[in-house]
Amino acid sequence: MKITILTLFPEMFDGFLTNSIIKRAIAKEIVNIEIVNIRDYTKDKNHRVDSAPVGGGAGLIIKCQPVVDSINDHKEKDSKIIMLSPRGKTYNQAKAKELSKENHIILLCGHYEGIDERVNKYVDESISIGDYILTGGEIGSMAIADSVIRLLDGAIAKESIESESFDENLLEYPQYTEPYEYNGEKVPDILYSGNHQVINKWRRKKSLNLTKELRPDLFEKVSLSKSDKKLLDEDKEKAAKWELAAIEKGKKFIK
Repeated sequence: MKITILTLFPEMFDGFLTNSIIKRAIAKEIVNIEIVNIRDYTKDKNHRVDSAPVGGGAGLIIKCQPVVDSINDHKEKDSKIIMLSPRGKTYNQAKAKELSKENHIILLCGHYEGIDERVNKYVDESISIGDYILTGGEIGSMAIADSVIRLLDGAIAKESIESESFDENLLEYPQYTEPYEYNGEKVPDILYSGNHQVINKWRRKKSLNLTKELRPDLFEKVSLSKSDKKLLDEDKEKAAKWELAAIEKGKKFIK
């Protein structure tokens, strides 16, 4: 896979390209990452890539010419051209999986107060990584590239991505390491049982409950199976028993 990033600040990617999974994926030739400086394409006599907005207003707008020329110089027949923009749909794991199947994606990073409106006709889609303001699209492009690269065959072990947060719109179950007890908190004994069927059931229930509690917006999107509903019902039954026991205990205390 090839990822081309069009940016005004290529030096921001130095650390991104030379560490961890990204570095190894590049070394294994799983992915080819190309960082392109949009400034190299300006035809302005003063080498500027931006100007004040027509009609007045604050800030500077990136000009059409250097952006369009940088796109045209790097796009291929099967390129997917994406602009980082607040207009785009919010990025998620499903989109990461979709992009991981592309042969070539081009990520266009905006900066300053934005990019000339006419550039939009040269891109295939826009993506937003969230409803907040960043200085530019560089951090967003790294987030997208990272999430896509780790899904490519050989980038990381398959078992590491088989059950992760946001798969099926669920958060991942709790994970533990040795020692068994740390500062009074213990690893759940069920994880030492050796019974993988029981462990998987426990993990599924925890995943469902964590998502329901911490990310109800995601939980609404979960397609619950019969076994999932049964797991959730088990907790409802336990809660009802505890509540009843507490009430009875309270009655005895009053007496």
